[in-house]
Amino acid sequence: MRRTNLYIFSITAILAFYSSPLSAQANIEKAWSTLQSGLADKGDDRAIAVRLLGLLEHNPKAAEIATAALDDKDAEVRASAAHAVAQMQARSALSKLTKNVKAEKEPGVVMADARALIALGDPLGYAVYYAVLTGERKSGTALLDEQKKMLHDPKKMAQFGFEQGIGYIPFASVGLGAFRAVTKDDSSPVRAAAARILAKDPDPKSGDALVEASSDKSWTVRAAALDALSLRGDPSFIEKIESKLDDDKAPVRYTAAAALIHLHDVQTRGKAQK
Repeated sequence: MRRTNLYIFSITAILAFYSSPLSAQANIEKAWSTLQSGLADKGDDRAIAVRLLGLLEHNPKAAEIATAALDDKDAEVRASAAHAVAQMQARSALSKLTKNVKAEKEPGVVMADARALIALGDPLGYAVYYAVLTGERKSGTALLDEQKKMLHDPKKMAQFGFEQGIGYIPFASVGLGAFRAVTKDDSSPVRAAAARILAKDPDPKSGDALVEASSDKSWTVRAAALDALSLRGDPSFIEKIESKLDDDKAPVRYTAAAALIHLHDVQTRGKAQK
């Protein structure tokens, strides 16, 4: 009996230890140690570890590490850092992102910085997507030489669009593999993605750019632009996109039809509320 009681006491003690605050703290320290080993890695693991910092929302230590990584010598790590600060909503990184997006020479990082700025509520990020869609900046200021090369290099655009996951595929029925094959070395998926992102940019210039893009030579860009104009919910675009009902591509016609119906509904509700 005494031996049985001793056994029960031992099991209870072990369970108490592993459920104790001391054990939890040990696990947290081990977790940080594991993450730190990834952050110190000189290979691909560093970019992965930096990106995963984004899971640590409201954690000052993680925000500090991710913000510092925005200036890493490795472009993939810089892009991962931008994703992380956006995911964790680290507004403390805004000033560095603002500086970097203007000077960054690597296309994929520029896009990641822009997405982070938008996620953190800074409209400067929209200016980057405006440049991707139109080939020029809103302000009229010159693009960096490297950024100009990016915009006029379909293969490079397709590459970083794939890497950053910003290609726009308008219809789920289109197989991803088939879509990539059709658009190989083509910038249209990235430009279409830029159009879709501009849907939430309140700047009227973006609205005008989307109207222009609804006549783009790429049907994917045309469809994305019409989709974005619908999401903007501005009935003033109705007359400017009515002609798209006669587009030679069925997906564009369907998108135009849905956009026009939606904008007419918005207009009707607006009149009814007056």
